[in-house]
Amino acid sequence: SHLAAAAAARCISIFGMYPVDTIKTRMQMKQGDAFRMAGLYKGVTGSLVGQVPYGVLTFGSYEIYKQYLLDRFPDVKPAFVYALAAIMGDVTGSGWLCPSEVMKQQLQAGIYPSMKEAVKGIWTKSGIGGFYQGFTGGLARDVPFRVAQLTTFEVTKSIYLRAKKSKSTDDDDSTVTLSAFEAAICGAAAGSFSAAITNPLDRIKTLMMTDTTNAYGGSVVTCAAKILKDDGLAGLFAGVVPRVAYIAPSVCIFFVTYEFVQQKMSTSGTEE
Repeated sequence: SHLAAAAAARCISIFGMYPVDTIKTRMQMKQGDAFRMAGLYKGVTGSLVGQVPYGVLTFGSYEIYKQYLLDRFPDVKPAFVYALAAIMGDVTGSGWLCPSEVMKQQLQAGIYPSMKEAVKGIWTKSGIGGFYQGFTGGLARDVPFRVAQLTTFEVTKSIYLRAKKSKSTDDDDSTVTLSAFEAAICGAAAGSFSAAITNPLDRIKTLMMTDTTNAYGGSVVTCAAKILKDDGLAGLFAGVVPRVAYIAPSVCIFFVTYEFVQQKMSTSGTEE
């Protein structure tokens, strides 16, 4: 049920918010007309091909890792378990995600006109390694983001459920669950916080993946140094508004769908 819920949630959230992600990429690359309508959905197919399995791998394995670690280390604070499970889950999915992210961002930036041309151009220029351009930048962004996102969501959900249980007149605590609206509130809080604090890493990842001339040195450190040199500290926060505007609603949509599908499948399984 975790895998099916993660797949459905990832697909809906990515497609719905994809134009905002394109605007964010354009702003991070300092393109003039970031809000132009043409090409807002360019690369969405490749993104779904990469992101949906990635969502299944990341969040599906996260639940497995989380449950295993909670059972194995019952005396460890849950927040630490959530963080470690999030890291393990993200590393599990990153190997699949990177190629689609490289193609998606180069399409969004207008470097290639189509997915076919992107695959051909990247392969011709750099071979298989070209599809993993910026892999370290992606991992440097995704691991902190996932830790912040899932830990914040789990802690927020746990606090909210405890408060809800204390007000419940039902003696059976197992019946107290998050509604879709409540999951949306927890998801939005987790997404907004995580998106804002990891924006510098997101810009580094964007520039590394779209750097076809090696202007940013090919590593997280050299890319960060060039951003600071060219744009100052403010350069690390380029695109933060559309990033939060993209992440918060998409995470909200994700967790609403995730909790809804998971609860429905659990209910169906119990009835059977």
